[in-house]
Amino acid sequence: MCFFFFLKYWAVHVNGKVCKDPKLVEADDFFFSGLHLPGNTSNAIRFQITSAIIHGFNTLGIAIGRADFAPNGFSPPHTHPRGSEIVLVLEGSIEIGFVTSHPENRLFTKILKVGDFFVVPQGLVHFQRNVGEANAATITAFSSQFPGLIRVSDASFGSDPKIPSDLLAKAFRIDEKTGSQIQKRFSG
Repeated sequence: MCFFFFLKYWAVHVNGKVCKDPKLVEADDFFFSGLHLPGNTSNAIRFQITSAIIHGFNTLGIAIGRADFAPNGFSPPHTHPRGSEIVLVLEGSIEIGFVTSHPENRLFTKILKVGDFFVVPQGLVHFQRNVGEANAATITAFSSQFPGLIRVSDASFGSDPKIPSDLLAKAFRIDEKTGSQIQKRFSG
């Protein structure tokens, strides 16, 4: 936790957060309750993240959360540009995988059961999905308090302003009309 300084009328910020006066720091700055509660998976991808956000994480280089998966739920291909991830299965069966960088683009994938964990190196495209018939849950921890999240599909087809559809067509080896149709699904 960073120290609190005032320079005239503005406070020092570290990692986007105002530093707290050390005399005002309390146990609750290092506490979170809620990772025992399942997230709401009644959405299109049947997946929900619960992030533990506490002041005490700032400058420590760690973060933690819970991911819940309904049957057939998935976390779409994404990256964390500022942190590696470790995924520990609490409930159910999860398939997890990551792809190495270009030019190899090698896929590493594994089916995880309760108690298993898998490490995803920083910045690599990866995914998770429930491969069981019941709900699944994981605890995810990161090597950064702000690992970032870039979903490949959202960034590619849902950018604002839009990436030109002819470029997307070439990149994804689809026709331009299909690229435009996909972009419309991500609008709004």
